[in-house]
Amino acid sequence: MRHRNFQLFFSGQLISLIGTWMQSVAQSWLVYRMTGSSLLLGTVGFASQFPVFLASPLGGIVADRYNRHRVVIATQTASMLLAFALAVLTLTHHITVAEIFVLAILLGVVNAFDLPGRQSFLVEMVGKDDLMNAIALNSSMFNGARVVGPAIAGILVAKIGEGWCFFANAVSYIAVIIGLLLMQVTPRPVRPIDSAIAHVIEGFRFVRHTAPIRDLLLLVGLVSLVAMPYTVLMPIFADKILHGGGLKFAALIGSHDPGAVRLGILMGATGVGALLAALVLAARTGVYGLGRWVTLACAGFGLSLIAFALSRSFWLSAALLVPAGFCMMLQMSSSNTLIQSMVRDDLRGRVMSVYAMSLIGMAPFGALFAGALADRVGAPVTVIMGAVACVGAAAIFGLHLPKIRDEARRLIVAQQFVGGEPAGEMTVQISEE
Repeated sequence: MRHRNFQLFFSGQLISLIGTWMQSVAQSWLVYRMTGSSLLLGTVGFASQFPVFLASPLGGIVADRYNRHRVVIATQTASMLLAFALAVLTLTHHITVAEIFVLAILLGVVNAFDLPGRQSFLVEMVGKDDLMNAIALNSSMFNGARVVGPAIAGILVAKIGEGWCFFANAVSYIAVIIGLLLMQVTPRPVRPIDSAIAHVIEGFRFVRHTAPIRDLLLLVGLVSLVAMPYTVLMPIFADKILHGGGLKFAALIGSHDPGAVRLGILMGATGVGALLAALVLAARTGVYGLGRWVTLACAGFGLSLIAFALSRSFWLSAALLVPAGFCMMLQMSSSNTLIQSMVRDDLRGRVMSVYAMSLIGMAPFGALFAGALADRVGAPVTVIMGAVACVGAAAIFGLHLPKIRDEARRLIVAQQFVGGEPAGEMTVQISEE
């Protein structure tokens, strides 16, 4: 936080991300209220995230070839305009599922450029010595908003409707755009290239031939595919499976739509756990032991989801989502930190685009599959099947971890990513690990 640019980024993003989570929850509830279909819930999730899978390599090129500061300003402005469009259509009662699909696809295209640009821009704000702490603080901000945003959305949707949640999100982007415009960023040297295709291939080749990064990304992608879609099915849990809970709380705040309130509480509970994980990582000063954390967190995420899917008590289910959120964020943030600590800066944007493809790009396939499967076997069974696969993937990664430690150590030392410690001490720590 001693870096002025990061202070501006942090304060603006904190406000904006609360609005983003409000829109996410309100949009899910709007689709479910309009259609009552778990398949369409999954399909909208697919539409919003599939463009990330397709266009992230282009986003990586843009992040490596152009000014990342300007790229992030452009993507945040585009996101604001799309949120305003969704708000206007909803508030004027002209919104249809088709229009939600179109806007979701457009937002996915924007995110394909925003995610690699924003992730790789962190190092320009704080430098390599403070990068791990910046990633953790960025995650804590994201998940702090994840606690507040869904809770506010659950109340606002029940009180005044989804449209005002979309409007609040659009207005919240003004804060982050102002913060970005106030930054003073030193232009970084950009290596000229002859071919955009060669640029993309170079990034994928680096990932494929770098075992620690490849294995981390494979694990992130698998978890995103099979376990993360539980969030898409959350409106079903809130409305049909856990329908007897939260009634007193809904009455206390004067809500006539307890399902929306339950949805906000469940999503907020996941955010509480994720925020705690991000704060744990923010307190760390080195990468020692993060590989083991990734393994244990992945397994813990799967086990927590199994318990959640089996529960029929609303408040117990909400409590079980806290460790689920904790483990999910611990795995994703630890993986992000390790990957960024091993990659060269001239490849950072492209490697982070592959990270975005694994984390966000695989989610739409999972959402579509989960929505279709939930229509046949029910939401709880769908969540359990994904969670079991998640636990199995953690076991395989844990068994393979000793084989990739030496290469990871060499890459980290080569990039002089020391987390504020002398390189020699860090080398010894990683060797011992």
